[in-house]
Amino acid sequence: MASKTTFKDLQEIPDFPKEEENILKFWDEINAFKQQLEKTKDCPPFTFYDGPPFATGLPHYGNLLAGTIKDVVCRYASQNGKYVERRFGWDCHGLPVEYEIDKKLGITNRQEVLKMGVDKYNAECRSIVMRYAQEWRSIVNRFGRWVDFDNDYKTLDLKFMESVWWVFKQMFDKGLVYRGCKVMPYSNGCATVLSNFETQQNYKEVDDPSLFIAFKTAEDPKTKFIAWTTTPWTLPSNLALVINKDFDYVKVLDAKTQEHYILAECRLPELYKKDKDGYKILEKFKGSELVGREYEPLFPYFLSRKQDGCFRILAGDFVTADAGTGIVHCAPGFGDDDYKVSVANNIIKPDDPPVPVDENGHFTNVVSDFAGVYIKEADKLIRKNLKERGLLLVDSSFKHNYPFCWRSDTPLIYKAVHCWFIKVTALKDDLLANNKKAYWVPKFAQEGRFNNWLQNVSDWCFSRSRFWGNPIPIWVSEDFEEVVCIGSVEELKKLTGATEITDLHKDFIDHLTIPSQKGKGVLRRIDEVFDCWFESGSMPYGQQHYPFSMNEEEFSKRFPADFIGEGIDQTRGWFYTLNVISTALRNSNPYKNLIVNGIVLAADGKKMSKSKKNYDDPLLIASKYSVDAIRLYMINSPLVRAEEMSFKSEGVFAVKKDIFLPWYNAYKFLIQSITRWELATGKDYMFNEQLSVDTTKLTNPTDRWIIISCQNLINYVRIEMEKYHLYNVVPRLIHFLENLTNWYIRLNRNRLKGDYGLEEQETSLNVLFNVILNSTILMSPLVPFITESFYQNLRKVIPKGSSYLEESIHFLRIPTPKQELLDEKIERNFERMQNIINFARTLREKRKVSLKQPIMSLTVINQDQEFHDSLKDYIQYIEDEINTPSILHEINTANYVDLKAIPNHKLLGQKLGKEYNKDLKAAAGNLSAKDIETLKTTGSIDLVGKKLLLEDFTITQNYKKEYSSGDLELGGEGEVILLLNLAQDEKLKSKGLVREFTSNVQKTKKKTGLKVDDNIVIYYDVTKAPKLNAAIQSDLEAVQKVLKKPLVPLSEKNAALKIVENSLLTFQVDEESVTIEIAYA
Repeated sequence: MASKTTFKDLQEIPDFPKEEENILKFWDEINAFKQQLEKTKDCPPFTFYDGPPFATGLPHYGNLLAGTIKDVVCRYASQNGKYVERRFGWDCHGLPVEYEIDKKLGITNRQEVLKMGVDKYNAECRSIVMRYAQEWRSIVNRFGRWVDFDNDYKTLDLKFMESVWWVFKQMFDKGLVYRGCKVMPYSNGCATVLSNFETQQNYKEVDDPSLFIAFKTAEDPKTKFIAWTTTPWTLPSNLALVINKDFDYVKVLDAKTQEHYILAECRLPELYKKDKDGYKILEKFKGSELVGREYEPLFPYFLSRKQDGCFRILAGDFVTADAGTGIVHCAPGFGDDDYKVSVANNIIKPDDPPVPVDENGHFTNVVSDFAGVYIKEADKLIRKNLKERGLLLVDSSFKHNYPFCWRSDTPLIYKAVHCWFIKVTALKDDLLANNKKAYWVPKFAQEGRFNNWLQNVSDWCFSRSRFWGNPIPIWVSEDFEEVVCIGSVEELKKLTGATEITDLHKDFIDHLTIPSQKGKGVLRRIDEVFDCWFESGSMPYGQQHYPFSMNEEEFSKRFPADFIGEGIDQTRGWFYTLNVISTALRNSNPYKNLIVNGIVLAADGKKMSKSKKNYDDPLLIASKYSVDAIRLYMINSPLVRAEEMSFKSEGVFAVKKDIFLPWYNAYKFLIQSITRWELATGKDYMFNEQLSVDTTKLTNPTDRWIIISCQNLINYVRIEMEKYHLYNVVPRLIHFLENLTNWYIRLNRNRLKGDYGLEEQETSLNVLFNVILNSTILMSPLVPFITESFYQNLRKVIPKGSSYLEESIHFLRIPTPKQELLDEKIERNFERMQNIINFARTLREKRKVSLKQPIMSLTVINQDQEFHDSLKDYIQYIEDEINTPSILHEINTANYVDLKAIPNHKLLGQKLGKEYNKDLKAAAGNLSAKDIETLKTTGSIDLVGKKLLLEDFTITQNYKKEYSSGDLELGGEGEVILLLNLAQDEKLKSKGLVREFTSNVQKTKKKTGLKVDDNIVIYYDVTKAPKLNAAIQSDLEAVQKVLKKPLVPLSEKNAALKIVENSLLTFQVDEESVTIEIAYA
């Protein structure tokens, strides 16, 4: 006799997290990821770009979500016969690093860094760059993602930095780089300018001042222009007032002050909110009449600029009628509109707006009254000053959304700075065209959000006045007239005469000079470093050290990427910079396919915050429910449609409870059934794929259904994964698992246990093995741990030479569908059976009739004979599931249902106009039952010479009340109409008693932990249950067939047998007392 297959012992209640730890050890032992790469190295490449995170903080759910999506796609591609290099990357420069060091060292301004020494400061930055790299590696690994950390790229590496220089030089040589003065978002907290897209990352609702200020006219101190500002700290830099030339303005006499005020007529109610009659209009005039009039400056700091035309009225379209006074205070150093209108009117030179604020937001000595004061703290001092001088007429506040620095969390200001720009506006048309070449999921993120962003691009300020970054490789003369851009280390050596360059950071190269070719002495490198977004946007080139370590032919095989994926916030970050650089260098899209995920919020719907501790540690949730449960929870959610979702641990638990446990139980049942078959036959079981798919031998309709359903699933998953539609794939896979556990196994449990003979058992076992194996493979990219665990047991009975036999499930190919087995009709027919069973149960529940109680009959009502014919293979299952001996069919629905067709008069009137006349209305409102059936069947009907469509009507079904009384219950849902006869004769009542008895016995067996192959005897005492005793005796053979164990009266109990612990039970069956006890045989 053959020995039983040695399957791994399966727990009754699995510990999924512990098993995941075992799988991680297994992968380490066999070097699984490297093996997968080795096995696929000769396959067609599938290029993946990984956006680089900072390692100065730990990964959060957003990182884990994006990482899971990337892992799913890359695993699927690899298992679909592609070579997928997956290099992790690190963003090593920029504000996140410097900000941490500034906090650590207590640095508050630029001078302190220079005093410390840039070399020492950068050494501090370098020391923390990879602070959490090991934790990242550990957490990413724990979450099942296969990615290469050993061959990672770092933006601080010399080779990466050199490629960034090369990228920049290409743009420089194309004339896309310039230096200019512009009003830019500026972070006082980090002492640097930010790019426009960085300002989108951290908006907050704040209360800001809203002031009405009186400016004395030059000709009459008693007449004042009333201007509006929300930034009192900019008032010392005021150079003009701006009106809208098309507005109507008024000069009023103020009743209290007896002074004259000038403002927009439509804004008078704002000034006189509390005193509606507190003024008298003296004059009215158009705004254009005010242009050029002069006023006295509030402060004397820039009085010398009066000779340039300052301190007069200018016109600007940005002045609106919905806020303020219709007159706006203008400080060209601190507002883009202010700057542009001032330049246009020649009151400032483009490179010389007044900016009396230092790099950290404190007033310089120019503003003598407030020198050294932080601008926001100066607000109250300036308000006090103006109030004491009688110039502050309204001092209020208003609520609005305002950008904060994404790193320091301090409010941004808008400030004129001299910096370097890339002419993105010159690339706009190509950017829009290249965006259309890529395939985005979901589409709205591409066609809406990203396209709109590109439609409104501005030039990119890529320079940063910081220290820890990739230095911009531009050397200039003192007057900026001679400019040299360097594109490689070798070029730098050649032009500077340096013999050895081992690092490109500021402290290693800023001393290098280039002799002028124009007699201007030496050229020195500009002070700024690259915006770190420029580096991450250059990663396709930097990670390969292109073009220095890889030629164009090889690079073209890897560019554009086949796939990238990140959060929707990257539409204004990494996706944008990738596209700008790719368009500038190659006029190409940088990726072919992109999945955009949504933002993970805390359970309360708010942004996840470490300081607020409003979310659980991912590792804690993983240790409770499993990583796979977290992965499936996130990728079966709105997040994969780029929508927000509140992360709730209850949702993760639900995945474990509702998906993993039933799936595990199905897998466990298969293993147990194989073991039972081996014990019964004395043979070693080996999976026979041919037997499981040979439709000539699959006589059982549920076998055909589940096999065909699995093949349809394989086909569907392949089609949808080609489209990157995770949001379609995951629900379909889960639905299949639910059908497998709730329907196939439940309907075939006795066959699988061998009750219908060994041949039926072997067939059903192979069918079940086939669909569990194939569905497990399909699930493996999504939930890599549980699938590997299942497979390591299943592979023990897969024959050598089979395409299903590998060392790891992740080395297997994704199955291809067997075309001859694709049949949606079979699935549709089975679904009809499911709907009938489910709705019949609903009707029973409505009448409070237990499923344990047999009922007289179930009538299926449908006018289509094909519907009834499609059920012929499933009648026995319907009878068993509904617990009735009789299924009847009826095609005359009119006997049971009153149909009514209600025409949509409004819709028909719009479609037909005058042709929808009185006669047609009457005909449409009086369709016969036959007419309605025609309408439902064909989708249209001809009335009074006009063709009306099904969509022109609302069809209602009213069930006849005479069939919902007494023992009858009629109801319907969709195409299913059912009539239940709930009556019971004595024979049916007897069957109900037996069913309730056997159900209690089976529950007791399960509760006591008995295994299927345990040899036991079931003792029973029905001396106090004569009705049940009679029922059992009338069909004892059938009862024992259900229980599969000897059933012996308790009075004949063998005292020598050991009693199963906790098996003694007394319970009620139809108000009769029954006792059972179980002993080991």
